[in-house]
Amino acid sequence: MSSLKGGEFLIKETAAGQIFIPEEFTEEQQMIADTCRDFIKTEIHPILEEIDSAKSPQLISSLMDKAGELGLLGTAVPEQYGGFGMNFNTSMLVAEVLGAGHSFSVAQSAHTGIGTLPIVYYGNEEQKQKYLPKLGTGEWKAAYCLTEPDSGSDANSGKTRAELTADGKFYVLNGQKMWITNGGFADLFIVFAKIGEDKNLTAFIVEKSFGGITMNEPEHKMGIKGSDTRQIFFNDCHVPVENMLSTRENGFKIAVNILNVGRIKLAIAAVGGSKAVLNHAVNYANERKQFGISIGRFGAIKHKLAEMATRIWTSETACYRAGQNIDDLIDSLVASGMNDAEAKLKALEQYAIECAILKVNGSETLDYVVDEGVQVYGGMGYSADAPMDRAYRDSRINRIFEGTNEINRMLVLDMYLKRAMKGELDLLGPATAVGKEILSIPEFGGDSSDEMFAAEKKVIRNLKKVALMIAGSAVQKFMMKLSHEQEVLMNIADIIMEVYVAESALLRVEKLAGLKGEEAVALQKDMALVYLQNAVAKVAVSGREAISAFAEGDELRVMLMGLKRFTKIEPVNTKDARRRIADAMLAEGKYIF
Repeated sequence: MSSLKGGEFLIKETAAGQIFIPEEFTEEQQMIADTCRDFIKTEIHPILEEIDSAKSPQLISSLMDKAGELGLLGTAVPEQYGGFGMNFNTSMLVAEVLGAGHSFSVAQSAHTGIGTLPIVYYGNEEQKQKYLPKLGTGEWKAAYCLTEPDSGSDANSGKTRAELTADGKFYVLNGQKMWITNGGFADLFIVFAKIGEDKNLTAFIVEKSFGGITMNEPEHKMGIKGSDTRQIFFNDCHVPVENMLSTRENGFKIAVNILNVGRIKLAIAAVGGSKAVLNHAVNYANERKQFGISIGRFGAIKHKLAEMATRIWTSETACYRAGQNIDDLIDSLVASGMNDAEAKLKALEQYAIECAILKVNGSETLDYVVDEGVQVYGGMGYSADAPMDRAYRDSRINRIFEGTNEINRMLVLDMYLKRAMKGELDLLGPATAVGKEILSIPEFGGDSSDEMFAAEKKVIRNLKKVALMIAGSAVQKFMMKLSHEQEVLMNIADIIMEVYVAESALLRVEKLAGLKGEEAVALQKDMALVYLQNAVAKVAVSGREAISAFAEGDELRVMLMGLKRFTKIEPVNTKDARRRIADAMLAEGKYIF
Protein backbone atom coordinates (compact mmCIF):
# COMPACT_ATOMS: atom_id res chain seq x y z
CA MET A 1 0.00 0.00 0.00
CA SER A 2 1.45 3.38 -0.91
CA SER A 3 -0.03 5.79 1.62
CA LEU A 4 -0.58 9.48 1.23
CA LYS A 5 1.38 11.79 3.51
CA GLY A 6 -0.34 13.13 6.61
CA GLY A 7 -3.07 15.62 5.69
CA GLU A 8 -2.63 14.91 1.98
CA PHE A 9 -6.12 13.40 1.72
CA LEU A 10 -7.41 16.97 1.33
CA ILE A 11 -5.56 17.57 -1.93
CA LYS A 12 -5.21 14.07 -3.39
CA GLU A 13 -7.49 11.13 -4.06
CA THR A 14 -7.18 7.90 -2.12
CA ALA A 15 -7.95 4.57 -3.78
CA ALA A 16 -9.91 1.93 -1.85
CA GLY A 17 -6.94 -0.43 -2.14
CA GLN A 18 -4.79 2.06 -0.22
CA ILE A 19 -6.76 1.86 3.01
CA PHE A 20 -6.96 -0.81 5.69
CA ILE A 21 -10.42 -1.86 6.85
CA PRO A 22 -11.28 -3.67 10.12
CA GLU A 23 -12.56 -6.69 8.18
CA GLU A 24 -8.90 -7.37 7.29
CA PHE A 25 -7.77 -8.06 10.85
CA THR A 26 -6.11 -11.47 11.04
CA GLU A 27 -7.29 -14.41 13.11
CA GLU A 28 -4.47 -13.73 15.59
CA GLN A 29 -5.54 -10.09 15.97
CA GLN A 30 -9.15 -11.19 16.48
CA MET A 31 -8.00 -13.59 19.21
CA ILE A 32 -6.24 -10.71 20.98
CA ALA A 33 -9.47 -8.70 20.76
CA ASP A 34 -11.42 -11.68 22.17
CA THR A 35 -9.02 -11.86 25.14
CA CYS A 36 -9.73 -8.18 25.82
CA ARG A 37 -13.50 -8.73 25.50
CA ASP A 38 -13.41 -11.65 27.94
CA PHE A 39 -11.41 -9.58 30.43
CA ILE A 40 -13.87 -6.67 30.28
CA LYS A 41 -16.87 -9.02 30.50
CA THR A 42 -15.61 -11.13 33.42
CA GLU A 43 -13.39 -8.77 35.44
CA ILE A 44 -14.75 -5.27 34.86
CA HIS A 45 -18.46 -5.18 33.98
CA PRO A 46 -19.66 -7.26 36.98
CA ILE A 47 -18.05 -4.82 39.45
CA LEU A 48 -18.56 -1.41 37.76
CA GLU A 49 -20.47 -0.10 40.80
CA GLU A 50 -17.72 -1.28 43.14
CA ILE A 51 -15.04 0.34 40.96
CA ASP A 52 -16.88 3.68 40.95
CA SER A 53 -17.42 3.70 44.71
CA ALA A 54 -13.98 2.37 45.69
CA LYS A 55 -12.55 4.33 48.61
CA SER A 56 -8.93 3.46 47.81
CA PRO A 57 -6.97 3.05 44.58
CA GLN A 58 -6.19 -0.58 45.35
CA LEU A 59 -9.10 -2.05 43.38
CA ILE A 60 -8.08 -0.43 40.07
CA SER A 61 -4.45 -1.26 40.82
CA SER A 62 -5.32 -4.95 41.34
CA LEU A 63 -7.33 -4.98 38.09
CA MET A 64 -4.28 -3.53 36.34
CA ASP A 65 -2.27 -6.44 37.78
CA LYS A 66 -4.73 -8.90 36.23
CA ALA A 67 -4.56 -7.08 32.89
CA GLY A 68 -0.76 -7.24 33.13
CA GLU A 69 -0.87 -11.02 33.66
CA LEU A 70 -2.84 -11.34 30.41
CA GLY A 71 -0.30 -9.19 28.57
CA LEU A 72 -2.74 -6.31 28.03
CA LEU A 73 -0.27 -3.71 29.37
CA GLY A 74 2.66 -4.72 27.18
CA THR A 75 1.15 -4.46 23.70
CA ALA A 76 3.25 -1.46 22.65
CA VAL A 77 6.39 -2.41 24.58
CA PRO A 78 9.08 -3.87 22.24
CA GLU A 79 9.74 -7.60 22.59
CA GLN A 80 13.35 -7.12 23.72
CA TYR A 81 12.00 -5.41 26.85
CA GLY A 82 9.46 -8.11 27.67
CA GLY A 83 6.49 -6.72 25.75
CA PHE A 84 4.66 -7.94 22.67
CA GLY A 85 5.84 -5.26 20.24
CA MET A 86 2.50 -5.25 18.45
CA ASN A 87 2.06 -3.01 15.44
CA PHE A 88 0.11 0.20 15.80
CA ASN A 89 -3.24 -0.98 14.45
CA THR A 90 -3.20 -4.03 16.75
CA SER A 91 -2.61 -1.78 19.74
CA MET A 92 -5.52 0.31 18.42
CA LEU A 93 -7.71 -2.81 18.38
CA VAL A 94 -6.80 -3.48 22.03
CA ALA A 95 -7.64 0.14 22.91
CA GLU A 96 -11.00 -0.17 21.12
CA VAL A 97 -12.16 -3.26 22.98
CA LEU A 98 -10.91 -2.04 26.36
CA GLY A 99 -12.65 1.28 25.65
CA ALA A 100 -15.85 -0.34 26.95
CA GLY A 101 -14.26 -0.60 30.41
CA HIS A 102 -15.30 2.81 31.81
CA SER A 103 -12.91 3.93 34.61
CA PHE A 104 -10.65 0.93 34.11
CA SER A 105 -10.03 1.84 30.48
CA VAL A 106 -8.89 5.32 31.56
CA ALA A 107 -6.38 3.83 34.00
CA GLN A 108 -5.16 1.27 31.47
CA SER A 109 -4.77 3.77 28.63
CA ALA A 110 -2.96 6.29 30.84
CA HIS A 111 -0.50 3.60 31.91
CA THR A 112 0.14 2.04 28.51
CA GLY A 113 0.00 5.32 26.58
CA ILE A 114 1.21 8.54 28.16
CA GLY A 115 2.80 6.67 31.08
CA THR A 116 4.88 4.12 29.15
CA LEU A 117 5.33 5.43 25.60
CA PRO A 118 7.58 8.38 26.50
CA ILE A 119 10.18 5.82 27.61
CA VAL A 120 9.54 3.56 24.58
CA TYR A 121 10.03 6.49 22.19
CA TYR A 122 12.52 8.73 23.99
CA GLY A 123 14.27 6.64 26.61
CA ASN A 124 17.93 5.68 26.24
CA GLU A 125 18.91 2.01 26.27
CA GLU A 126 19.62 1.96 30.01
CA GLN A 127 16.25 3.57 30.82
CA LYS A 128 14.37 1.18 28.56
CA GLN A 129 16.03 -1.88 30.10
CA LYS A 130 15.39 -0.64 33.62
CA TYR A 131 11.75 0.43 33.32
CA LEU A 132 9.97 -1.12 30.34
CA PRO A 133 9.92 -4.75 31.58
CA LYS A 134 8.25 -3.60 34.82
CA LEU A 135 5.76 -1.35 33.04
CA GLY A 136 4.94 -3.94 30.37
CA THR A 137 3.93 -6.55 32.94
CA GLY A 138 2.19 -4.12 35.27
CA GLU A 139 4.65 -4.81 38.12
CA TRP A 140 5.01 -1.02 38.10
CA LYS A 141 2.20 1.39 37.23
CA ALA A 142 2.84 4.70 35.48
CA ALA A 143 1.36 8.21 35.56
CA TYR A 144 1.99 11.31 33.47
CA CYS A 145 2.48 14.67 35.16
CA LEU A 146 2.06 17.56 32.72
CA THR A 147 -0.99 19.66 33.69
CA GLU A 148 -0.70 22.30 36.43
CA PRO A 149 -3.28 24.60 38.06
CA ASP A 150 -2.29 27.47 35.73
CA SER A 151 -1.28 25.48 32.65
CA GLY A 152 -3.84 23.31 30.88
CA SER A 153 -4.03 23.87 27.14
CA ASP A 154 -0.90 26.06 27.39
CA ALA A 155 1.24 23.19 28.67
CA ASN A 156 4.61 24.88 28.13
CA SER A 157 3.78 27.57 30.69
CA GLY A 158 4.16 25.16 33.62
CA LYS A 159 5.85 26.46 36.78
CA THR A 160 7.36 23.24 38.13
CA ARG A 161 11.13 23.72 38.44
CA ALA A 162 14.16 21.42 38.36
CA GLU A 163 17.49 22.67 39.74
CA LEU A 164 20.82 20.85 39.51
CA THR A 165 22.50 20.09 42.84
CA ALA A 166 25.97 21.48 43.51
CA ASP A 167 27.55 18.05 43.05
CA GLY A 168 25.80 17.68 39.65
CA LYS A 169 24.26 14.32 40.60
CA PHE A 170 20.58 15.22 41.00
CA TYR A 171 17.86 17.50 39.71
CA VAL A 172 15.69 18.76 42.57
CA LEU A 173 12.04 19.01 41.54
CA ASN A 174 9.59 21.46 43.11
CA GLY A 175 6.08 22.08 41.87
CA GLN A 176 2.46 21.02 41.70
CA LYS A 177 0.66 18.89 39.12
CA MET A 178 -3.07 18.27 38.83
CA TRP A 179 -5.54 15.88 37.20
CA ILE A 180 -2.97 13.09 37.39
CA THR A 181 -4.58 9.78 36.38
CA ASN A 182 -3.26 6.75 38.36
CA GLY A 183 -1.57 9.20 40.76
CA GLY A 184 -2.57 7.30 43.88
CA PHE A 185 -0.96 4.00 42.94
CA ALA A 186 1.72 4.88 40.38
CA ASP A 187 5.28 3.67 41.00
CA LEU A 188 6.69 5.87 38.27
CA PHE A 189 5.86 9.36 37.02
CA ILE A 190 6.77 11.07 33.75
CA VAL A 191 7.22 14.62 35.04
CA PHE A 192 7.66 17.82 33.05
CA ALA A 193 9.57 20.75 34.56
CA LYS A 194 11.71 23.71 33.55
CA ILE A 195 15.39 23.90 34.42
CA GLY A 196 16.55 27.36 35.47
CA GLU A 197 15.39 30.01 33.02
CA ASP A 198 14.74 27.57 30.16
CA LYS A 199 11.88 28.49 27.81
CA ASN A 200 10.85 24.88 27.21
CA LEU A 201 10.02 21.96 29.45
CA THR A 202 12.33 19.04 30.18
CA ALA A 203 10.98 15.56 30.95
CA PHE A 204 12.12 13.33 33.83
CA ILE A 205 11.46 9.72 34.85
CA VAL A 206 10.62 9.94 38.55
CA GLU A 207 10.29 6.89 40.79
CA LYS A 208 7.93 7.16 43.75
CA SER A 209 10.74 5.80 45.92
CA PHE A 210 12.81 8.96 45.28
CA GLY A 211 10.81 10.68 48.05
CA GLY A 212 9.61 14.26 48.25
CA ILE A 213 6.29 13.30 46.62
CA THR A 214 2.96 13.97 48.35
CA MET A 215 -0.59 14.00 47.05
CA ASN A 216 -4.12 15.12 47.82
CA GLU A 217 -7.07 12.79 48.24
CA PRO A 218 -8.66 11.59 44.95
CA GLU A 219 -10.70 14.20 43.07
CA HIS A 220 -14.50 13.94 43.12
CA LYS A 221 -15.48 13.91 39.47
CA MET A 222 -18.62 13.99 37.31
CA GLY A 223 -17.69 10.68 35.68
CA ILE A 224 -14.90 8.07 35.49
CA LYS A 225 -15.28 8.00 39.27
CA GLY A 226 -13.23 4.83 39.65
CA SER A 227 -10.21 6.39 37.94
CA ASP A 228 -7.73 7.61 40.57
CA THR A 229 -7.14 11.30 39.79
CA ARG A 230 -5.09 13.52 42.10
CA GLN A 231 -3.03 16.61 42.65
CA ILE A 232 0.61 15.69 43.17
CA PHE A 233 3.25 17.82 44.86
CA PHE A 234 7.00 17.57 44.37
CA ASN A 235 8.86 18.99 47.35
CA ASP A 236 12.65 18.80 46.96
CA CYS A 237 12.28 15.51 45.07
CA HIS A 238 15.79 14.37 44.14
CA VAL A 239 15.91 12.85 40.64
CA PRO A 240 19.23 11.33 39.47
CA VAL A 241 20.60 13.21 36.43
CA GLU A 242 20.53 9.98 34.41
CA ASN A 243 16.71 10.05 34.76
CA MET A 244 16.33 13.01 32.44
CA LEU A 245 14.25 11.73 29.52
CA SER A 246 15.72 12.64 26.13
CA THR A 247 17.53 16.01 26.15
CA ARG A 248 17.16 19.26 28.03
CA GLU A 249 14.21 21.39 26.82
CA ASN A 250 12.85 18.55 24.66
CA GLY A 251 9.96 17.97 27.08
CA PHE A 252 7.41 20.05 25.22
CA LYS A 253 8.10 18.13 22.02
CA ILE A 254 7.74 14.85 23.94
CA ALA A 255 4.40 16.04 25.35
CA VAL A 256 3.10 17.06 21.91
CA ASN A 257 4.17 13.82 20.21
CA ILE A 258 2.79 11.60 22.97
CA LEU A 259 -0.49 13.50 22.67
CA ASN A 260 -0.69 12.42 19.02
CA VAL A 261 -0.79 8.80 20.18
CA GLY A 262 -3.22 9.65 22.96
CA ARG A 263 -5.58 11.37 20.55
CA ILE A 264 -6.01 8.56 18.06
CA LYS A 265 -6.12 5.95 20.84
CA LEU A 266 -8.81 7.96 22.62
CA ALA A 267 -10.78 8.08 19.37
CA ILE A 268 -10.76 4.32 18.91
CA ALA A 269 -11.46 3.70 22.61
CA ALA A 270 -14.51 5.96 22.22
CA VAL A 271 -15.63 3.71 19.35
CA GLY A 272 -15.39 0.71 21.69
CA GLY A 273 -17.39 2.50 24.37
CA SER A 274 -19.98 3.56 21.78
CA LYS A 275 -20.50 -0.02 20.57
CA ALA A 276 -21.19 -1.18 24.15
CA VAL A 277 -23.75 1.61 24.65
CA LEU A 278 -25.49 0.80 21.36
CA ASN A 279 -25.70 -2.89 22.31
CA HIS A 280 -27.60 -1.87 25.47
CA ALA A 281 -29.87 0.45 23.48
CA VAL A 282 -30.73 -2.18 20.85
CA ASN A 283 -31.48 -4.72 23.58
CA TYR A 284 -33.69 -2.31 25.47
CA ALA A 285 -35.53 -1.28 22.27
CA ASN A 286 -36.39 -4.95 21.72
CA GLU A 287 -37.51 -5.58 25.31
CA ARG A 288 -39.35 -2.38 26.20
CA LYS A 289 -43.02 -2.41 25.15
CA GLN A 290 -45.29 0.58 24.74
CA PHE A 291 -48.79 0.55 23.19
CA GLY A 292 -48.44 -3.23 23.11
CA ILE A 293 -45.36 -3.41 20.86
CA SER A 294 -41.56 -3.17 21.25
CA ILE A 295 -40.35 0.43 20.98
CA GLY A 296 -37.79 -0.78 18.41
CA ARG A 297 -40.64 -1.00 15.93
CA PHE A 298 -41.19 2.77 16.05
CA GLY A 299 -39.57 4.86 13.33
CA ALA A 300 -38.28 7.47 15.80
CA ILE A 301 -36.34 4.81 17.72
CA LYS A 302 -35.08 3.19 14.51
CA HIS A 303 -33.75 6.58 13.41
CA LYS A 304 -31.78 6.89 16.65
CA LEU A 305 -30.33 3.37 16.58
CA ALA A 306 -29.31 3.64 12.92
CA GLU A 307 -27.74 7.08 13.34
CA MET A 308 -25.77 5.80 16.35
CA ALA A 309 -24.56 2.82 14.30
CA THR A 310 -23.65 5.01 11.32
CA ARG A 311 -21.54 7.39 13.37
CA ILE A 312 -19.80 4.53 15.19
CA TRP A 313 -19.04 2.64 11.99
CA THR A 314 -17.69 5.67 10.14
CA SER A 315 -15.57 6.78 13.09
CA GLU A 316 -14.09 3.28 13.42
CA THR A 317 -13.37 3.26 9.67
CA ALA A 318 -11.45 6.54 9.79
CA CYS A 319 -9.46 5.46 12.88
CA TYR A 320 -8.12 2.25 11.35
CA ARG A 321 -7.44 3.99 8.04
CA ALA A 322 -5.10 6.40 9.86
CA GLY A 323 -3.70 3.65 12.10
CA GLN A 324 -2.59 1.67 9.07
CA ASN A 325 -1.04 4.77 7.51
CA ILE A 326 1.03 5.12 10.68
CA ASP A 327 2.01 1.43 10.56
CA ASP A 328 2.97 1.61 6.89
CA LEU A 329 5.20 4.62 7.45
CA ILE A 330 6.86 3.00 10.47
CA ASP A 331 7.67 -0.09 8.36
CA SER A 332 8.98 2.05 5.53
CA LEU A 333 11.22 4.15 7.81
CA VAL A 334 12.60 1.07 9.60
CA ALA A 335 13.31 -0.56 6.21
CA SER A 336 15.28 2.54 5.24
CA GLY A 337 17.52 2.15 8.30
CA MET A 338 15.83 4.29 10.97
CA ASN A 339 15.62 2.82 14.49
CA ASP A 340 12.21 1.60 15.64
CA ALA A 341 11.50 4.28 18.28
CA GLU A 342 12.43 7.15 15.96
CA ALA A 343 10.37 5.64 13.13
CA LYS A 344 7.30 5.47 15.39
CA LEU A 345 7.74 9.09 16.43
CA LYS A 346 8.19 10.29 12.85
CA ALA A 347 5.10 8.36 11.72
CA LEU A 348 2.91 9.74 14.50
CA GLU A 349 4.16 13.25 13.82
CA GLN A 350 3.41 12.79 10.10
CA TYR A 351 -0.23 11.90 10.81
CA ALA A 352 -0.79 14.46 13.60
CA ILE A 353 -3.54 16.15 11.54
CA GLU A 354 -5.49 12.89 11.30
CA CYS A 355 -4.94 12.21 15.03
CA ALA A 356 -6.45 15.61 15.93
CA ILE A 357 -9.42 15.12 13.57
CA LEU A 358 -10.13 11.64 14.92
CA LYS A 359 -9.93 12.70 18.56
CA VAL A 360 -12.66 15.26 17.94
CA ASN A 361 -14.77 12.91 15.83
CA GLY A 362 -14.45 9.93 18.16
CA SER A 363 -15.22 11.80 21.38
CA GLU A 364 -18.19 13.61 19.81
CA THR A 365 -19.50 10.35 18.37
CA LEU A 366 -19.43 8.80 21.85
CA ASP A 367 -21.17 11.83 23.34
CA TYR A 368 -23.88 11.61 20.68
CA VAL A 369 -24.32 7.87 21.23
CA VAL A 370 -24.62 8.08 25.03
CA ASP A 371 -27.05 11.00 24.78
CA GLU A 372 -29.30 9.09 22.38
CA GLY A 373 -28.81 5.98 24.49
CA VAL A 374 -30.38 7.78 27.46
CA GLN A 375 -33.24 8.86 25.18
CA VAL A 376 -33.91 5.33 23.93
CA TYR A 377 -34.18 4.19 27.56
CA GLY A 378 -36.56 7.08 28.33
CA GLY A 379 -37.19 7.50 32.06
CA MET A 380 -35.04 4.47 32.84
CA GLY A 381 -32.16 6.19 31.05
CA TYR A 382 -32.11 8.72 33.88
CA SER A 383 -32.00 6.05 36.56
CA ALA A 384 -28.66 5.25 38.16
CA ASP A 385 -29.76 1.59 38.12
CA ALA A 386 -29.65 1.47 34.30
CA PRO A 387 -26.37 1.43 32.32
CA MET A 388 -26.85 4.79 30.55
CA ASP A 389 -26.23 6.87 33.68
CA ARG A 390 -22.60 5.80 33.97
CA ALA A 391 -22.02 5.86 30.20
CA TYR A 392 -23.39 9.41 29.95
CA ARG A 393 -21.23 10.77 32.78
CA ASP A 394 -18.06 8.88 31.80
CA SER A 395 -18.25 10.04 28.20
CA ARG A 396 -18.06 13.77 28.87
CA ILE A 397 -14.37 13.95 29.82
CA ASN A 398 -13.25 12.74 26.39
CA ARG A 399 -13.89 16.12 24.79
CA ILE A 400 -11.42 17.62 27.29
CA PHE A 401 -8.79 14.85 27.56
CA GLU A 402 -5.74 14.90 25.24
CA GLY A 403 -6.25 18.55 24.32
CA THR A 404 -9.77 19.99 24.27
CA ASN A 405 -11.77 19.53 21.09
CA GLU A 406 -11.54 23.28 20.50
CA ILE A 407 -7.73 23.17 20.68
CA ASN A 408 -7.64 20.12 18.38
CA ARG A 409 -9.91 21.84 15.85
CA MET A 410 -7.69 24.91 15.78
CA LEU A 411 -4.59 22.77 15.42
CA VAL A 412 -5.86 21.21 12.19
CA LEU A 413 -5.51 24.29 9.96
CA ASP A 414 -2.46 25.46 11.91
CA MET A 415 -0.65 22.21 11.07
CA TYR A 416 -1.76 22.39 7.43
CA LEU A 417 -0.40 25.93 7.05
CA LYS A 418 2.91 25.08 8.75
CA ARG A 419 3.41 22.14 6.37
CA ALA A 420 2.51 24.30 3.39
CA MET A 421 5.05 26.94 4.47
CA LYS A 422 7.73 24.25 4.78
CA GLY A 423 6.90 23.01 1.28
CA GLU A 424 5.73 19.61 2.62
CA LEU A 425 2.17 20.02 1.28
CA ASP A 426 1.09 21.99 -1.76
CA LEU A 427 -2.06 23.77 -0.59
CA LEU A 428 -1.54 26.88 -2.72
CA GLY A 429 -1.86 25.10 -6.09
CA PRO A 430 -5.17 23.35 -5.35
CA ALA A 431 -6.59 26.42 -3.54
CA THR A 432 -5.74 28.65 -6.54
CA ALA A 433 -7.34 26.13 -8.91
CA VAL A 434 -10.54 26.20 -6.84
CA GLY A 435 -10.55 30.01 -6.96
CA LYS A 436 -10.43 29.88 -10.76
CA GLU A 437 -13.08 27.17 -10.92
CA ILE A 438 -15.60 29.27 -8.99
CA LEU A 439 -15.40 31.96 -11.66
CA SER A 440 -15.77 29.46 -14.54
CA ILE A 441 -18.97 28.07 -16.01
CA PRO A 442 -20.05 25.04 -13.97
CA GLU A 443 -20.19 21.55 -15.46
CA PHE A 444 -23.66 20.14 -15.93
CA GLY A 445 -24.71 16.51 -15.84
CA GLY A 446 -23.64 13.74 -13.48
CA ASP A 447 -20.61 11.51 -13.55
CA SER A 448 -21.05 8.96 -16.35
CA SER A 449 -18.49 6.54 -14.89
CA ASP A 450 -19.80 3.11 -13.88
CA GLU A 451 -17.25 2.98 -11.03
CA MET A 452 -18.83 2.33 -7.64
CA PHE A 453 -19.56 5.63 -5.89
CA ALA A 454 -18.49 7.72 -8.91
CA ALA A 455 -21.09 10.39 -8.10
CA GLU A 456 -20.35 10.28 -4.37
CA LYS A 457 -16.61 10.63 -4.97
CA LYS A 458 -17.32 13.73 -7.00
CA VAL A 459 -19.22 15.07 -3.99
CA ILE A 460 -16.17 14.36 -1.80
CA ARG A 461 -13.90 16.17 -4.28
CA ASN A 462 -16.24 19.15 -4.12
CA LEU A 463 -16.29 19.16 -0.30
CA LYS A 464 -12.49 19.29 -0.38
CA LYS A 465 -12.80 22.33 -2.64
CA VAL A 466 -14.97 24.03 0.00
CA ALA A 467 -12.22 23.58 2.59
CA LEU A 468 -9.53 24.85 0.22
CA MET A 469 -11.63 27.81 -0.94
CA ILE A 470 -12.40 29.02 2.58
CA ALA A 471 -8.95 28.28 4.02
CA GLY A 472 -7.25 30.05 1.09
CA SER A 473 -9.42 33.14 1.40
CA ALA A 474 -9.11 33.25 5.20
CA VAL A 475 -5.30 33.10 4.99
CA GLN A 476 -5.27 35.94 2.45
CA LYS A 477 -7.68 38.02 4.53
CA PHE A 478 -6.16 37.58 7.99
CA MET A 479 -2.53 36.67 7.24
CA MET A 480 -0.62 36.44 10.55
CA LYS A 481 -3.76 37.27 12.57
CA LEU A 482 -5.61 34.13 11.46
CA SER A 483 -4.94 32.46 14.81
CA HIS A 484 -7.21 35.09 16.44
CA GLU A 485 -10.14 33.98 14.26
CA GLN A 486 -10.87 30.86 16.29
CA GLU A 487 -14.46 30.51 15.09
CA VAL A 488 -13.35 30.46 11.45
CA LEU A 489 -10.57 27.96 12.22
CA MET A 490 -13.07 25.65 13.89
CA ASN A 491 -15.51 25.93 10.97
CA ILE A 492 -12.75 24.93 8.54
CA ALA A 493 -11.66 22.05 10.80
CA ASP A 494 -15.23 20.74 10.88
CA ILE A 495 -15.35 20.75 7.07
CA ILE A 496 -12.02 18.88 6.84
CA MET A 497 -13.18 16.36 9.46
CA GLU A 498 -16.40 15.60 7.58
CA VAL A 499 -14.40 15.12 4.36
CA TYR A 500 -12.01 12.63 6.00
CA VAL A 501 -14.68 10.54 7.70
CA ALA A 502 -17.13 10.53 4.75
CA GLU A 503 -14.36 9.59 2.31
CA SER A 504 -13.13 6.83 4.64
CA ALA A 505 -16.64 5.35 4.79
CA LEU A 506 -17.05 5.22 1.00
CA LEU A 507 -13.60 3.65 0.55
CA ARG A 508 -14.36 0.97 3.16
CA VAL A 509 -17.58 -0.03 1.40
CA GLU A 510 -15.83 -0.05 -1.97
CA LYS A 511 -13.02 -2.26 -0.67
CA LEU A 512 -15.48 -4.53 1.13
CA ALA A 513 -17.60 -4.86 -2.00
CA GLY A 514 -14.47 -5.97 -3.85
CA LEU A 515 -13.95 -8.71 -1.24
CA LYS A 516 -17.54 -9.86 -0.70
CA GLY A 517 -19.61 -8.50 -3.59
CA GLU A 518 -21.88 -5.47 -3.54
CA GLU A 519 -24.99 -7.31 -2.34
CA ALA A 520 -23.23 -8.46 0.83
CA VAL A 521 -22.42 -4.88 1.85
CA ALA A 522 -25.82 -3.27 1.24
CA LEU A 523 -26.18 -2.12 4.86
CA GLN A 524 -22.66 -0.71 4.98
CA LYS A 525 -23.47 1.15 1.77
CA ASP A 526 -26.58 2.54 3.47
CA MET A 527 -24.43 3.83 6.35
CA ALA A 528 -21.86 5.44 4.04
CA LEU A 529 -24.59 7.19 2.03
CA VAL A 530 -26.50 8.36 5.12
CA TYR A 531 -23.26 9.74 6.55
CA LEU A 532 -22.41 11.53 3.31
CA GLN A 533 -25.83 13.24 3.20
CA ASN A 534 -25.27 14.51 6.76
CA ALA A 535 -21.69 15.53 5.99
CA VAL A 536 -22.74 17.69 3.03
CA ALA A 537 -25.36 19.44 5.18
CA LYS A 538 -22.78 20.10 7.94
CA VAL A 539 -20.23 21.41 5.44
CA ALA A 540 -22.84 23.78 4.00
CA VAL A 541 -23.60 25.21 7.47
CA SER A 542 -19.95 25.48 8.57
CA GLY A 543 -18.97 26.95 5.20
CA ARG A 544 -21.67 29.59 5.30
CA GLU A 545 -20.70 30.59 8.85
CA ALA A 546 -17.01 30.87 7.97
CA ILE A 547 -17.56 32.81 4.72
CA SER A 548 -20.00 35.22 6.35
CA ALA A 549 -17.44 35.88 9.12
CA PHE A 550 -14.93 37.59 6.83
CA ALA A 551 -16.17 38.09 3.25
CA GLU A 552 -18.17 41.07 2.03
CA GLY A 553 -19.71 42.39 -1.19
CA ASP A 554 -18.71 40.61 -4.41
CA GLU A 555 -16.31 38.28 -2.62
CA LEU A 556 -19.13 37.14 -0.31
CA ARG A 557 -21.50 36.52 -3.22
CA VAL A 558 -18.88 34.63 -5.26
CA MET A 559 -17.85 32.43 -2.32
CA LEU A 560 -21.44 31.64 -1.37
CA MET A 561 -22.09 30.76 -5.00
CA GLY A 562 -19.07 28.44 -4.89
CA LEU A 563 -20.29 26.90 -1.61
CA LYS A 564 -23.71 26.23 -3.13
CA ARG A 565 -22.13 24.64 -6.21
CA PHE A 566 -19.76 22.47 -4.16
CA THR A 567 -22.40 21.21 -1.69
CA LYS A 568 -24.80 19.79 -4.28
CA ILE A 569 -25.76 16.16 -3.75
CA GLU A 570 -28.49 13.91 -5.12
CA PRO A 571 -30.95 13.19 -2.28
CA VAL A 572 -31.12 9.69 -0.83
CA ASN A 573 -34.05 8.18 1.07
CA THR A 574 -32.23 8.21 4.41
CA LYS A 575 -35.40 7.23 6.30
CA ASP A 576 -35.59 3.85 4.57
CA ALA A 577 -31.82 3.39 4.77
CA ARG A 578 -31.87 3.98 8.53
CA ARG A 579 -34.79 1.59 8.94
CA ARG A 580 -32.85 -1.15 7.16
CA ILE A 581 -29.80 -0.56 9.37
CA ALA A 582 -31.89 -0.55 12.57
CA ASP A 583 -33.98 -3.59 11.61
CA ALA A 584 -30.84 -5.65 10.99
CA MET A 585 -29.51 -4.81 14.46
CA LEU A 586 -32.86 -5.36 16.19
CA ALA A 587 -33.09 -8.79 14.54
CA GLU A 588 -29.70 -9.76 16.01
CA GLY A 589 -30.19 -7.87 19.28
CA LYS A 590 -26.87 -6.01 19.01
CA TYR A 591 -24.54 -3.82 16.95
CA ILE A 592 -23.61 -6.10 14.05
CA PHE A 593 -21.10 -4.18 11.96
